[in-house]
Amino acid sequence: MTTVRRGLDSQGYIERDGSLGRVQDAFRPVVAAARDQVADVFGKRLDSAYLYGSVPRGTARVRRSDLDLLLVLREEPGDGDRADARAVSAAVDKEFAEVDGVGILLLSRARVLSDHETYDHGWFLACLCTPLLGEDLAEFLPRYRPDSRLARGTNGDLAALLPSWRERLDAAVAAGDDAALRALCRTVSRRVVRTGFTLVMPRWNGWTGELDEMAEVFGRYCPEWADRMRAAAALAYEPVADPGAVRELTDVLGPWLAREYTARHGARTPGPPDTP
Repeated sequence: MTTVRRGLDSQGYIERDGSLGRVQDAFRPVVAAARDQVADVFGKRLDSAYLYGSVPRGTARVRRSDLDLLLVLREEPGDGDRADARAVSAAVDKEFAEVDGVGILLLSRARVLSDHETYDHGWFLACLCTPLLGEDLAEFLPRYRPDSRLARGTNGDLAALLPSWRERLDAAVAAGDDAALRALCRTVSRRVVRTGFTLVMPRWNGWTGELDEMAEVFGRYCPEWADRMRAAAALAYEPVADPGAVRELTDVLGPWLAREYTARHGARTPGPPDTP
């Protein structure tokens, strides 16, 4: 008899990761304010809005977790849309000390529902995002299993990301910019942990959104890299302005992981030239 793992339904499909009912009391006013600000600022430009991350999963930590939102617009985002998103982020972050930053991802409806994005941003919306405003576009997307096709679509581009991370690291070090170093540490460590997990996800045949559990699952199948991945998960929760910690990810764990990932699942097909 096959065991149904955490994160999957009885048919083996990935369940949606989070709900408004799981938002902890401390974060409910933050979510309400963000919802109202998004509705007021974006108006008819907005197709739908979603929460994702630790807040809708109910695992957020007061003053240490950020608030993450996905806004799907009716048209491709432009400079004005990005400026408005930055303004909303800054306003909510300034008003509420409960969150350590507010991040807003902007995508268009056409992009989310495109064939190229079915196993990347489409899966992200359908499985990792909690509806907040507007129509839920998950209704137009397939159901997803934790298979190699999903692994390739979600994180099959790690090799392409490493050079730009190294450039950002060099620039932050040269400028002595500790804030930029911490932000890069957080970005790189999160992506590396998620990529490590999806490398072994089809073998584990399950899903989790928690970074520490992702690292532990990875370690079961790649024990020689387990300690490094646990360290990466720790950095994802507590990023540091340490160039050496980031270089460990961009120059050691990252390159190995990218090679192994491509060998096992293949590289993600690049999008059209105008795709951000």
